[in-house]
Amino acid sequence: MDRDREIGAGQRAGATQRLVRAQDHAHYKALRDSTESLQRRYSVLIVSSSENFSRSLASVIPQTLYSPVSMVGDVSSARRLLSERLCDIVIVNAPLPDEFGSQLALDVCSEGGACALLFTSAELYSDVNARLAPYGVLTLIKPASTQTILQTLSLLCGVRERLRKMEQKTASVQEKMEEIRIVNHAKWLLIEQLKMTESEAHRYIEKQAMDRCVTRREIAETIIASRRG
Repeated sequence: MDRDREIGAGQRAGATQRLVRAQDHAHYKALRDSTESLQRRYSVLIVSSSENFSRSLASVIPQTLYSPVSMVGDVSSARRLLSERLCDIVIVNAPLPDEFGSQLALDVCSEGGACALLFTSAELYSDVNARLAPYGVLTLIKPASTQTILQTLSLLCGVRERLRKMEQKTASVQEKMEEIRIVNHAKWLLIEQLKMTESEAHRYIEKQAMDRCVTRREIAETIIASRRG
């Protein structure tokens, strides 16, 4: 009876320790996310055939929030740069030498997970905005005031954060699916090589993870590595 009480107390202590670690981890993650949000800078790509436009725009963008700011003069150069690294915000000054620029803005929003802002003339604004707005591209009439530009960029930052969170959720789902695949592989090895039933293999992995205070994936990876050896 005393031994049973000792075992029960040990199990409760272990569960308490795991709960505390989980709470600490959750608190740390929330604090880290909050700090990253406050310190985050947004990379910007300005695509314009006019150097004066690019320099003027870059001069009003606060570098404390937007950095680095890259500048190219045509769509081809923009696509080349975007194939090499990610940008949070792409600003297009239409028209461009090799094409108008609207397709680049559409591609940025649909493929790259970034946000796009397109400047166009007052004469073309209605048609361009009607085409691009349904796909999340913001359009401004040029010239635009500094206040309008900064307000629009602030809006795009909010959109980028929502996209970032969606990307993180997608990555989390993919990680979970990968964990399930690895755990199932380890179960199959236990069933095949140690002649366990599916339930026994499942309980074995669960118990090992609890006893060692690690994830099921870590136990599964250890099983797979040892059985391959």
